Amino acid sequence: MKTAVPCYYHLDVEVSPERVGQVRRILAAHLRFWDLENLVEPVCTGAEMLLRAIDEHASDKHTSIEMWWNRQHLITAVGGNDHALRPDQDLRTCLQHLAATSDGWGCCAADTGAKVIWFSQRARAGERVPLVAKGPEPITQEGLEVPREIMPMARLGRPADIVNGVLEEAR
Repeated sequence: MKTAVPCYYHLDVEVSPERVGQVRRILAAHLRFWDLENLVEPVCTGAEMLLRAIDEHASDKHTSIEMWWNRQHLITAVGGNDHALRPDQDLRTCLQHLAATSDGWGCCAADTGAKVIWFSQRARAGERVPLVAKGPEPITQEGLEVPREIMPMARLGRPADIVNGVLEEAR
């Protein structure tokens, strides 16, 4: 069952070869926490490829990673601060991989001039097991009746007296 509440996660990281594996595990843990186990592999692989390319080509290694889950799509965005990084040339293999494995992707510039690459994955429904009708099973135990206290009619009084008494208490 998918999480009913939209979720958001943000991570700032200084990219290095040893940090790429750590970020992958962090993202995977959040996806599992959000009950999106089936998206762990494609999302983490895409983010890992982008981080490795940023580590290889960018001079400014400070990167922000964000994930948004809106109950239908998971959008992952990786933003680098390097103004000289050109996604069309330096990140061509990553972008080809994202285009092949994601439902949507794009690249845009932030107000600061940083590049943001995002990709989305549609949440797939889990395997559905057809319901099998069961035949009625015989009851092996006898049910016991719940004892009831019978209120004598004299204690109830007349309906008009009860209504008047309730109105008196309410005042």
